[in-house]
Amino acid sequence: MIWQTSRRKLESDRPLVMGILNITPDSFSDGGKYLSIDSALARADQMQAEGADIIDIGGESSRPGGLRVETRDEIRRTQPIVKAIADRHSIPISIDTTRFETALAALDAGAEIINDISGLRFDDRIAELASETGCGLVLMHSRGSFETMHSQEPVEDIISEVITGLHTSIDIARDHGVQTEQIVLDVGLGFGKAFEQNLELIAKLDKIVVEFGTYPVLVGASRKSFIGKVLNGAGPDQRLGGSLCAAIEAVKRGAAIIRVHDVKQSVDALAMLSALRAIK
Repeated sequence: MIWQTSRRKLESDRPLVMGILNITPDSFSDGGKYLSIDSALARADQMQAEGADIIDIGGESSRPGGLRVETRDEIRRTQPIVKAIADRHSIPISIDTTRFETALAALDAGAEIINDISGLRFDDRIAELASETGCGLVLMHSRGSFETMHSQEPVEDIISEVITGLHTSIDIARDHGVQTEQIVLDVGLGFGKAFEQNLELIAKLDKIVVEFGTYPVLVGASRKSFIGKVLNGAGPDQRLGGSLCAAIEAVKRGAAIIRVHDVKQSVDALAMLSALRAIK
């Protein structure tokens, strides 16, 4: 995998682990845990020690039923913590946002990747920013507005829908001057997909990987509700086994990056997979 950010070229022959750090009071799994700089720094320290390759920081929950926050509040939550982590660690930092202003503030503070769950549908100025700064850019498949993206009626063919949507996002990015090596694609598990469609996207991820060739694919299944449904209604903090299985299956089918809450367990699972693959 090769991924160009504004600060480095990430080259790896193994899947990368992106650790989730939500600076929100209402995220579905860890809301309210890391609102202060001290608590967020402690979690960043822990993720770094556990083997995270990237830390993804978000200041607005995109969970079902989540409410939009004001841009100034999103910046107030995220920018100081991005700066504090960047000052302490050399680990790449990603800002999870759909807003140009928030992305700009985070890049100024030391982030080098923008993770846009709208795939540039909400604010295509993010593409201009990525082009100007050379930062990494994650383009995720989703449908609908921020308020409706979890209530969209399922499409009939989810594989074709995701492929078409990601091609559209790539076209927007390239039209604004973003280079191929800056882009990573995310299939958007849990965003406007029916229960079975989330499973299908993992089980048939290889079709999407082949379709997009050199673009690395990111999968973020960690603790999501479709895993809870498989596990007989398990809550977010009881979905580790299902999350690890989903991540490993995605990697086996070509995922280059997994986005996770449980860094150490995910790193360990990938190490075991690598050891098994090394046996001839």
